[in-house]
Amino acid sequence: MRWAVAETGDGGARLCPLAQDGRPAGSVVREPSLAEAVRSRPEVERWVWRSTGEIYRRLLAAGVRVERCYDVEAAEALLIGHEEGQSGQPRSLAAAWARLHGLPVPADAPARAAQTQPSLFEPGPVPLPSGTDEFSALLEVYAGQLARTARAEHPDRMRLLLASESAGMLVATEMSRTGIPWRADVHRALLDELLGERFPGGLEPRRMAELADEVSRAFGDGVRVRPDLAGDIIRAFAGAGIPLSSTRKWELKRIDHPAVAPLLAYKSLYRLHTAHGWSWLQQWVHDGRFRPEYLPGGTVSGRWTANGGGALQIPKVIRRAVRAAPGWRLVVADVDQMEPRVLAAVSRDRGLMEVAGTGADLYADLAARAFGGDREQAKLALLGAIYGQTSGDALQHLADLRRRYPAAVAYVDDAARAGEEGRLVRTWLGRTCPPVSMAPPDEAGLPQEEERPGGHGGTSATRARGRFTRNFVVQGSAADWALLVLGALRHAMARAGLRAELVFFQHDEVIVHCPADEAATVAEAIATAAATAGRIAFGPTPVRFPFTTAVVECYADAK
Repeated sequence: MRWAVAETGDGGARLCPLAQDGRPAGSVVREPSLAEAVRSRPEVERWVWRSTGEIYRRLLAAGVRVERCYDVEAAEALLIGHEEGQSGQPRSLAAAWARLHGLPVPADAPARAAQTQPSLFEPGPVPLPSGTDEFSALLEVYAGQLARTARAEHPDRMRLLLASESAGMLVATEMSRTGIPWRADVHRALLDELLGERFPGGLEPRRMAELADEVSRAFGDGVRVRPDLAGDIIRAFAGAGIPLSSTRKWELKRIDHPAVAPLLAYKSLYRLHTAHGWSWLQQWVHDGRFRPEYLPGGTVSGRWTANGGGALQIPKVIRRAVRAAPGWRLVVADVDQMEPRVLAAVSRDRGLMEVAGTGADLYADLAARAFGGDREQAKLALLGAIYGQTSGDALQHLADLRRRYPAAVAYVDDAARAGEEGRLVRTWLGRTCPPVSMAPPDEAGLPQEEERPGGHGGTSATRARGRFTRNFVVQGSAADWALLVLGALRHAMARAGLRAELVFFQHDEVIVHCPADEAATVAEAIATAAATAGRIAFGPTPVRFPFTTAVVECYADAK
């Protein structure tokens, strides 16, 4: 049973049951309280609403949790990309309604500023045209989306993608409210230990100031270098007869100069000070929790991002502050070789599926079969196929891989060719990459190859696009699978009546905070969720998705 629900301006709600085609299956009901309207209908299997991030936040604040939802705005983002190849177009209810009626599509509201506390001045939803009833628009857009989904290239897969994206919205909203357990006292002690005492007036902490002096002294008397300014560093090395194109770590490490060691140490502490220093701690950690705002589908490949706080980039040293409550544990689980396993599943390469269905170390198993036991060669070949590394040793290894697993390599080669020709590609479930005019070549974090004049594959821009689409079909399919894992795990923990709480998710890693006596049950639930997600997403294949799981009191002890 599905019900549509929309808020009214006075904190109430309008709602009604829905038929299979998305149209009303009963009369519209008015309730004085949104929370009570939802709470009093536990029989509803799925709530259809405009935006999870806005509506569900208010429900959680009132102590109301829902099992499933359909997020109209999240669905619109996926459908407009799938149908018209226009990923990144406005996704609001108002935009979806305008498309239905052939009207000018309004832009989405500006992104909400990162903040840790609710604001009275947050931007509201994009308004509908004057005189348009919001609840009627919701019903009309939802019915239209169901019809559009039925016309998708693979309707069943698209329905699964829409459901999993909405499930991810629920998980993200719950995790933002729950927060990551965080010991502010441990964090402060780490900062004091690594950075030294703070000076008034915004001056650098003692250890950074000392390192800055070391860097300057390394260039000789009378030279003053600001290590936080790339221009200063490049000029200083140029004066020492050492040309630099950047101040990246890998380039500095190739230089034999006494300034390198203190400079690298300074850069490391600078990142810590600016990204997770005392100001960050004061802004983001309250009542023993770090509560970032997660953004499912924040990248075009479907990977999550976070709005402020750097939730998905917690440095290893700071993980020492992430600690379970007394009597509780952190269950930290990482997928083993997720993307190569996804490639095996989506390419239907029998040989690679067989390899991905054996042990936990796919690279070792691949090496034993095709690379004379050399694990590094096997890893280089498989990642080279996924990421488009076709130079140096990777080229020879890729040729070996192509001979042994032709369907897998052809799958990503075809995606790369489509990208170079300006065509669109999709994930297994139907998430569609942006058009050439919108997709940045480094969206997937791909390394950029050097220009090869006269080489095969056209311009560097077309080759970059090909590497992007090559990786998109694998990375995006992996992100879609991970959403199904989250949804399955969330439901499993709720059905079992566990006190466990999902507190963190990042691409191939999930953290559950739970009482110590629930840790084994949670670890088993994660493994079951992975297997379930693989079966639901890719059908019956021999591919396994094992997790490496650690039960710890401190996040830093998990790796």
